[in-house]
Amino acid sequence: MQNKANAFMELLKIMEDLRLQCPWDKKQTNHSLRNLTLEEAYELSEAIVTEDMKGIREELGDLLLHIVFYARIAEEQSLFHIGDIIQTLNEKLIRRHPHIYGDVQVENEEDVKKNWEQIKMDEGKKSVLGGVPNSLPALIKAFRMQDKTSQVGFDWKDKEGVRTKLNEELNELDEAMSRENNQDEIESEFGDVLFTMVNYARFIGVDPETALEKTNRKFKRRFEYIENHSAKMITEMNQDEMDFLWEKAKMSENDVNTGGLGD
Repeated sequence: MQNKANAFMELLKIMEDLRLQCPWDKKQTNHSLRNLTLEEAYELSEAIVTEDMKGIREELGDLLLHIVFYARIAEEQSLFHIGDIIQTLNEKLIRRHPHIYGDVQVENEEDVKKNWEQIKMDEGKKSVLGGVPNSLPALIKAFRMQDKTSQVGFDWKDKEGVRTKLNEELNELDEAMSRENNQDEIESEFGDVLFTMVNYARFIGVDPETALEKTNRKFKRRFEYIENHSAKMITEMNQDEMDFLWEKAKMSENDVNTGGLGD
């Protein structure tokens, strides 16, 4: 295996060559790379969900390329370079892990997370939620906000309390739906239900984004089974015919998961 430092230095040299010689790479800016970086992050996410280790390795490389690319652009403008980025990160990690690099005692993961948030506030962060990007997808953002505020004690005592709140929010949604010309309130109450569901997921140890994505994939797989196993066009099928093939799709998955012994 190639020496880690040598491999990284070779990447930096390749990036330098590309910026000097490749017409496409020479034209790129922070703004032109932004959407491409988001795309790479989603491709990595997909590889992680599907547990594609070869894909994870490749997509991590693509993301690393983007980091080096941004650093190179900044260096050309005499702003900072890749060494500055790494050194700033090293200092932050050491500063925020006093239980490793200092004399702070912790008992568990929750203590580490609480210390992390407190240190960020001591560093001048104006809000516990200041580190949650506004551009995050709503489901992930809800989870991150709830997780962060829990580190300063703003949280439910147990999952039973969250479940009670969920039932309350569902009742309020039902009440809103019982009134006419009330779409804004219905939307608001539905949002409250989703937000509380995210909280409940956190208390039962489920990542809601991952759980929903797996269900999305399951739905897609089963619906495509209907499309692929019907003698008719999907637009010509009735609900009963679709339901029949949907159940067959579920049974075929059970056969795979149980080695041929479905329910």
